[in-house]
Amino acid sequence: MENPEVLEKAGKKVVLLGNEAIARGAIEAGLGLAACYPGTPSSEVGLTLADISKETGQFYYEWSTNEKVASEVAAAASYCGVKTLTAMKHFGFNVASDSLLPFVYTGVRGGMVVYVADDPQGHSSAQSEQDSRFYAKMGGFPMLEPTNPQECKDFTIKAFAISRRFQIPVIIRTTTMTSHSIGTVRLGSIKKPVTTGRFKKDPDKYFSIRPHLQVLHHRVLKKLVGIEKEYAGLNHIEGSGKTGIGIITSGVSYNYVKEAIQGTDHSSQSDKVVKSASGIRIAKLNLTNPIPKKFVSRFLKGLKKAIVVEELEPVVEDFVRKVALDVNPRVKIYGSDIFPRVGELLPTTVRQGLVKAGVPGIKVPNFTAHEKKLKAMKLLKRKPVFCPGCPHAFTYKSVKKVMGKDTIWAGDVGCYTMGLFKPYNMADFVISMGASQGMSHGIRKVSKQKVVAFIGDSTFFHAGMPGLANIIYNESDPLIIVMDNGITAMTGHQPHPGSGFNALWQEKRPIDIEGVVRGLGVKHVKVVNPMDMKKMEAVLRKFKAMKGPRVIISRCLCALHRKRLARAGLISPHERLKKEKGRSGRS
Repeated sequence: MENPEVLEKAGKKVVLLGNEAIARGAIEAGLGLAACYPGTPSSEVGLTLADISKETGQFYYEWSTNEKVASEVAAAASYCGVKTLTAMKHFGFNVASDSLLPFVYTGVRGGMVVYVADDPQGHSSAQSEQDSRFYAKMGGFPMLEPTNPQECKDFTIKAFAISRRFQIPVIIRTTTMTSHSIGTVRLGSIKKPVTTGRFKKDPDKYFSIRPHLQVLHHRVLKKLVGIEKEYAGLNHIEGSGKTGIGIITSGVSYNYVKEAIQGTDHSSQSDKVVKSASGIRIAKLNLTNPIPKKFVSRFLKGLKKAIVVEELEPVVEDFVRKVALDVNPRVKIYGSDIFPRVGELLPTTVRQGLVKAGVPGIKVPNFTAHEKKLKAMKLLKRKPVFCPGCPHAFTYKSVKKVMGKDTIWAGDVGCYTMGLFKPYNMADFVISMGASQGMSHGIRKVSKQKVVAFIGDSTFFHAGMPGLANIIYNESDPLIIVMDNGITAMTGHQPHPGSGFNALWQEKRPIDIEGVVRGLGVKHVKVVNPMDMKKMEAVLRKFKAMKGPRVIISRCLCALHRKRLARAGLISPHERLKKEKGRSGRS
């Protein structure tokens, strides 16, 4: 196991990542099944649960083909009375939402937790700074937001309790700084899981069509009212508020507020101590949907100023403003007017905002001299690069040489996204997983420009097959390059249906991408090892001259994955299939 401390005995204090603590909380709650799709910053939850499942055999774990399927697996098992969890990043929630939102209406039986990790600042996400709290409001999900690893564990257990009690999926939402934070966690006892169940037919519960759809909607609203009343105590207020100033916050932003109020700025190199503020009332929201109206009303009474500190969108701020109209219309409310709606907050950013709001006793340190020193050093901004020996680099070199600079490069999500940067410059846009094919089809339908769509192997199984089917069905002819390195590399080397291993690294026969492509109706398909650049270029020239849909599968193991297999004494199943079939495969 990567971190055996996750399985230590009850009562022991151990150091865990926030994500590892969520995994521990799940098994303490009696997890019976988990299904995930890897996506940083959520990946360690799945990796940890896979390790635990392999080590103990106490529950079922799988890497599903995408987040929608993972949520369906988890919900169906919960229908049967088993406690389940699915984990994903914010973009993954977009994929899963098609099924997750109806699950709120049908409800669940065994208890189901949906973990979503947002990524302000885009540490591991390129496409947008999405705020998944809107999904909770839109879909009617109860939502908990932990602040540190201990709360990650404890809130996961609480989320299962709420889900079981009210028969509704519950979201645990973090941001990168919480999911990847490290802290001391006191462990509880691990509950023996229920891993088998039985689906009970129940039209009154599961028929989400008119006229019963509205009945289910009313039930959801009633459940949220009950959760608001029963679990309002998860939130708490600290401080006297004698200054007439109050701060309301949640998640990782609470940590920044405490640092600002207590006077230590860890964002500086020297951890300078600045003057602390006192007499300020702080409300910490842990249940962020539904936000208890009585709790916020009590917090606002008697305040002259209320400051809402939250990352990204003014979700809490809008709620506070509405409540203030009834209970304290004279209170001055600050939020998105003094804090940025772009990127992550920092203790210094929070302190600067509090100073703008007129909070006494807070001084913003002057780091001008330090900033000038950094500028004088003329440090270059380092962009990500391919690992040494990465086959994707060879693919890009060959494709660019043959296709020419006037080609439109349709990018996709994976390690190969780094084709955006020099010296390749071979991703003119990157939208979402699998979008390269749909986008290339659209361009070809209105333009005579040459288009090459790049897509990875894991992404092909995740969301690539519908796009390819659409190209064939609606007849366009972009050149598609499937960059098959045998693993989901960018998120930490998780296996996928083409890898030849399952989540527990038990060997399975891989699904052959070439066979799938041919099965969809593509006549021109070729598997090439990109390390053989002469052959790769020859195939590219041939395919460039062809008409109609055509697919080149650029197949070579990820260099790091190859080393890991070698260390474990394993051989890539594709290598074995190559010998069995006597045809070309990975190098």
